[in-house]
Amino acid sequence: MAAVFLVTLYEYSPLFYIALVSVCFLVTSALVLGWFGLGVPVILRNSEETESSTRVLKKRMRQVKNPFGLEVTNPAAASVTRGVTLTPDCLEDCVLTCYWGCNVQKLHEALQKHVYCFRIKTPQALEDALYNEYLYKQQYLQSIKKNDKAEKYCQLPEDAQVVDFGPVPRARYPLVALLTLADEEDREIYDIIAMVAVVHVPDESYRLSCRILYQYLLLAQGQYHDLKQLFMSANSPTPSCSDTFPGESSTDRGLLEKAGLAGDEPELQEENSKDCVVCQNGPVNWVLLPCRHTCLCDGCIRYFQQCPMCRQFVQESFPLCSKKEQDEDESTRV
Repeated sequence: MAAVFLVTLYEYSPLFYIALVSVCFLVTSALVLGWFGLGVPVILRNSEETESSTRVLKKRMRQVKNPFGLEVTNPAAASVTRGVTLTPDCLEDCVLTCYWGCNVQKLHEALQKHVYCFRIKTPQALEDALYNEYLYKQQYLQSIKKNDKAEKYCQLPEDAQVVDFGPVPRARYPLVALLTLADEEDREIYDIIAMVAVVHVPDESYRLSCRILYQYLLLAQGQYHDLKQLFMSANSPTPSCSDTFPGESSTDRGLLEKAGLAGDEPELQEENSKDCVVCQNGPVNWVLLPCRHTCLCDGCIRYFQQCPMCRQFVQESFPLCSKKEQDEDESTRV
């Protein structure tokens, strides 16, 4: 019976081709709309299927205590000739060592040596890894006591006769500050054993305001991490580059970008609120990667595959604190 039907369709060729095209259209539509459960574009599927099959991966985090903290005091007054004032804030006794005119290539080679060859636990270890490729070293003989926020003044000597570090791209960083643990027993307790901070200092070539460009945390296991800024809203807005350095003009910002020294900044102006940017109710708790926007609460994170701030696809995410820590914080406030 089927053979007779097919022969009849073949004899009336228009009907045969119409039926064949119709079947192909139905199969293609089923594949595109996901009727067969195959991988299809997320935007064409309903919200329940999206939530169950394409949920953003939660990045597995490991809590590590960072004993080091460093900031530039009064950056507007800092320069190569006048020096820089640094304020360490450490959880344990630490040693601060400053290197002026550190070779860029040698510094990054030293970080790689920390991973593959030997651990940079002391200033001497860093100097060996740098092959002494720096212009001047300034080390404070007395260790910095824990929780002591005393200002440390760092300046090139007059006989160095250095007024600038050349045009961009530069072969030397103006200033590299190294923080290491003073007590050898503390190095066995903490996972983070040293911090390297690259500081831009204004000179005659580039009068951009002083700032910390990069911060690297060196771990005892042989890894190092580049600290990056999180973009988040706050009731009291966190200072951006323009807020922290009011004397910086748009021209300065352009020079920073040209030199590759401008830090990443969110393209959109964020609202001054600690609430979730979507529901405006829950507290912000989730960091989205790789854009690093911190703008969603625990309830809204499951509904987004793209960042609501910049529309970049989210590859991973992690919470700032657990539900238990949030409850303890709320009870403390009450």
